[in-house]
Amino acid sequence: MKFQDIAINRTEYFSIGQETDSGKFYLSIPVSNRLVDYEEYYEIDKFSFDQYLEDSSKALEFVEQCRTRQMDHLLMIKPGSNRGSAC
Repeated sequence: MKFQDIAINRTEYFSIGQETDSGKFYLSIPVSNRLVDYEEYYEIDKFSFDQYLEDSSKALEFVEQCRTRQMDHLLMIKPGSNRGSAC
C-alpha cells in the first residue's frame, strides 16, 4: 500500500489522502507504542474526503472517534498485538 497525504492538519494531528494502489481515500492519525511511532489509516468515502479537504474542522468528530477506537472497522491495515495509543 502506498499512502499519499493530500492535506495535513498539524494542529489537530491528522492527515487525509489517497492510497494510490487502490484509489481509496483515508484519514490517518499518529499512534505510538513503546517501540515505535506510526500511523493508523481509516478508510473514508469520497464525500467525506472532499468535506474534510474543504474544511478540516468537519473531520474533528471522526478523528476523535478514531482516537478512541470507535472506528476500528474502517482500519485499512489491521493492528498487531502491540497496538499503540493515539498521540
